[in-house]
This record gives sequence, structure tokens and C-alpha cells, in this order.
Amino acid sequence: MVNLLLTGGSGFLGKFLIQELLSADSPLQLNTLRVFDTAPYKGPADPRIAYIQGDVLDREALNKACMGIDVVLHSAAIVDWGTHPPEEVYEVNANGTANVINACTADGVKALVFTSSLDAVFGGKPLVNIDESLPYPAKYPNMYCRSKAEAEKLVAAANSKALKTVTLRPADIWGEGDPFHIGSLLNMAKGGFYVRLGNGKSKSQHIYAGNMAVALIQAAKALLEGNESVPGQVYFITDSEGTNFFHFYDSIVAAAGYRIRPNNFWIPRRVALTIGALSEFSAMLIRPLKKVNVTFSRFAVTYTCNDFTFSADKARKDFSFKPKYSREEAFRRTVDYYK
Repeated sequence: MVNLLLTGGSGFLGKFLIQELLSADSPLQLNTLRVFDTAPYKGPADPRIAYIQGDVLDREALNKACMGIDVVLHSAAIVDWGTHPPEEVYEVNANGTANVINACTADGVKALVFTSSLDAVFGGKPLVNIDESLPYPAKYPNMYCRSKAEAEKLVAAANSKALKTVTLRPADIWGEGDPFHIGSLLNMAKGGFYVRLGNGKSKSQHIYAGNMAVALIQAAKALLEGNESVPGQVYFITDSEGTNFFHFYDSIVAAAGYRIRPNNFWIPRRVALTIGALSEFSAMLIRPLKKVNVTFSRFAVTYTCNDFTFSADKARKDFSFKPKYSREEAFRRTVDYYK
């Protein structure tokens, strides 16, 4: 029986992690599940769950949360593409991870599984069929990418005999309640003017949130069971072949019953970059009066118009990563949610 701490348990991925951790077929059998997050816990009631409201920047709170814990799944982060101050993003994502590591070390935690992002190696240029040997870029397009890379380095450096660590880099995560992509696309469909960026030829990777949760739990089990291949490593995680960002999400929007109009309207990359820059500038001007969430940013254009493809072969080889949900089941679950 395992005592587990989950940071970011009230977030999008956190909700799927809790669901999988509590399931009868979970790779880990729980004694205690501590959910640590700044946001209130609204998940299932279970006698094994203890909610702790706290911030990863609060060292004292983290130290208390880690007491008696065997493994930490660290998923708390600011996922940002330009709407938060860079200093805040770095503070939470990099320094917050350092605080988690220090708490693990102080309280004798045996294993730490860090949820990073494919953005940790994204420098703004196409990446085709890459693997985990790809070095970090010399320059990043924004602070989110940089902060994730810095956090990865801290996690790798913390790996030791006493504390086993591993980093998982998910592909673009999707599923029920997706706060990053599907909601914005549905709003466009509701508004009657649905636009896509680029030319439809770029490809990126995706992973259903339930399968990402399973991968994190499988990695945790490998660390606790003494799998010598996993500690100190980093893994790309995906459950499907590369597809165009918009073609992938269009199928969900349409299946959920929303009309896509115009049917085939694409904004060329250069034009989209100009619009993104203007959108960011406008948000900056009114920021003293109102905080605006810029969804049409230059990074969003770069991200969706570049190739970014890889596989999960290393994870399959080292800790037998296997998706729990088929593409068809994940699609059905997501479409039913948005209907």
C-alpha cells in the first residue's frame, strides 16, 4: 500500500490522475492520497483522500504535506503562453519544483514523478521524429518553455539512491474539461466564424488525459519497485500518430454537434503572426485596467503551425507504458462530455 502526494490535484490533469489512482485496476494500491493544490478540491469523496490547500511556493506547507509520503506526483504548474508575468511563471514552475524536491529530500520521500511538457525542448522551429536525446534549445520562445526545461534539470539532478526521480513530457493533452484548446474552438464554432492557422500540413502529437495519468502512475510504480532503467530519465509520452492540430480538434468539435463555418478557412502563418502580435500588444495596453487572456498569440501560431513529432518508444521499453484508453474510447468520452 502506497502513501502518495499529488500536487496540482485540482487541475485538468490532476482530476484524471485522481480518477485513475482510485480505480480498481490502478497500478498502485493506495493507503493515502493527499491532494495538494491552491484551488479547492471538488473530486470524488473517498476515505483515502486528504485535501491540503497549499501553494508550491510555500515550503512549510510542502514539508508538512510530504511527511510519511512514499511517492510524489508533481503536476502543479502555470500553463502559460503569454498571459502571466514571466517572473510568476518561472517562480511557480521552476522554483516551485525546487521546493517540492527539497520537501521530498527532507521528509524521506522515496520517489518523485515530474509532469513536464514537450515545450521543454521547443525552441520555435520544426522538430520531426525526435527522441529524448534531443538537447535543450539555446533560446526559448517564452518563459513557460524555459521554466519547464529548468524544472526538468532540477529533477534530474535530484535523482539519488534515497530519492528516485523521473520526468514525463506529455504531448498535447486533451479530454473532457480541456481548458486549453477545445473550449476556445467551441467558442469559435458558437460564434459562427471558425478559423484555422497555417496550411493544414503541420503535424503534432496528442495524448488523452486518462492515458497520461496512467503513464505517470506506471512510472511511479517502476521507481518504487526498483526498476533501474527509469531513475533520472526523461520520457516523451503520446498515444497516437502525429496529426494536424486543427484537423485533430475539428473532429471533436463537429462530433459534439457544433457547426464549423466557414468550412475550410485558413489564415496563412505570416498573417497569423501579425494578428497575434497585435493581439498581444492590445492586451498589454489594457492590462493595467483588465487582465485579458490572449488565446491568439504569436506562440499559439508558432506552436500550431510547426511540426513537432516523436514517439513513446522509450517509455514502452523502460517501464512498459501502455495506454489504457483506445483512441475511439477517448474520443467518445470527450465528445459525450461536450455534447
